[in-house]
Amino acid sequence: MTASDSHPLLTADRLRRTAEDGTRLLDEVSLSLNKGETVALVGAPGSGKTLLLRALAMLDPLDGGEVRLRGDLVTPELVPRFRAQVIYVQQRPSLVEGTVRENLILPFMYDSHASRSFDEDGIVTQLNRLGRDSGFLDRTTDDLSGGESQIVALLRVLQLDPAVVLLDEPTSSLDQQTAAQVETLLRQWMHEDSHRGMLVVTHDESQAERLAERIVRMQRGQIIVTEEGQP
Repeated sequence: MTASDSHPLLTADRLRRTAEDGTRLLDEVSLSLNKGETVALVGAPGSGKTLLLRALAMLDPLDGGEVRLRGDLVTPELVPRFRAQVIYVQQRPSLVEGTVRENLILPFMYDSHASRSFDEDGIVTQLNRLGRDSGFLDRTTDDLSGGESQIVALLRVLQLDPAVVLLDEPTSSLDQQTAAQVETLLRQWMHEDSHRGMLVVTHDESQAERLAERIVRMQRGQIIVTEEGQP
């Protein structure tokens, strides 16, 4: 076993973020995500779930605490490399003007993913699992529903083979059938590589139980309880 194998995949230690009025948005939050594990974050709106996801992705400034990947502290100079391995998918994804195909190809134009190439056949296989054919790639983004935009954003990230995906309400705009297909897609993605990890924010208690080994409940910027899921 290597040194990195002995550590959790992703660790947050005493993360703290304070609003201008002094309100603790994240109040000494500590959390770990193990290799091969899915963790669900649940809680009322405003409890800090999305803020925690963004903090774990190193997207927002913190007033205290640290984030580690495989035991290694993520320092400012390592953030670009870290973001290629730990990717946040927001609830309302941002797509560029153009076709679905162009949006899926876009990440490979950046240095952090230049060593990879777009696998259209693989994407079509995933689309078929979601009840869509190759013609979906030629759809323009202004013609997509909110749910379809979520699907594109999810596929755009999964194709990059990150170590960790941080998903903010990934099925919130989907109909029941497509939501079930997306859950299956996520489980398959996790099962393909035991070194991956997934953290999912959801308001759906049954979804949390279906997807996650652990369910973490937040309230007022704090983790109040951790429960076992039933994946």
